[in-house]
Amino acid sequence: MATADTQTAREVVTEYFDALAARDPDRAVQTWKPGGVDDFFGMGELTAPDDIRAYFSNLFAAIPDWQFEVIDMVTEDDQVAVHWRAAGTFDGTEKLEGFAPNGRSIEMRGLDVLRVEDGQIVSNHAYTNAMELARQIGALPPAGSGQEKAMAAAFNAKTSLAKRLRRG
Repeated sequence: MATADTQTAREVVTEYFDALAARDPDRAVQTWKPGGVDDFFGMGELTAPDDIRAYFSNLFAAIPDWQFEVIDMVTEDDQVAVHWRAAGTFDGTEKLEGFAPNGRSIEMRGLDVLRVEDGQIVSNHAYTNAMELARQIGALPPAGSGQEKAMAAAFNAKTSLAKRLRRG
């Protein structure tokens, strides 16, 4: 690995994703500048190093057979976009986003857009399909199922009632 002074943005981000693939949160946070922000779309912001270390430690405990691969990586100056895929079994010792492990298999894809300054990651905007993950672990019903249609009908009835009450 090149020194921090000579590392390109792509090399820094490759090291970060290699550490995640190895399920090594301590190694992963070494690529981050302290105070850097990892913005998980829809899930909030994590600050390096402690929040990021805690998040991935929990993730790896919830999905102990976590498999992670980079599908594609595009670099422009100090920014790197990474398309990735992860899979595993939700049968670990920790909850994931408040849900207890239930043995379900998951497979997800995501896109991260990272910015590197002076050989360290300073920001990341991470995008995944959280609804699909919720379906895979059983927190939401399968797409197109009767259960999903019933849930949508209940939601629409509540929304309609709320609109009528606001007008009334």
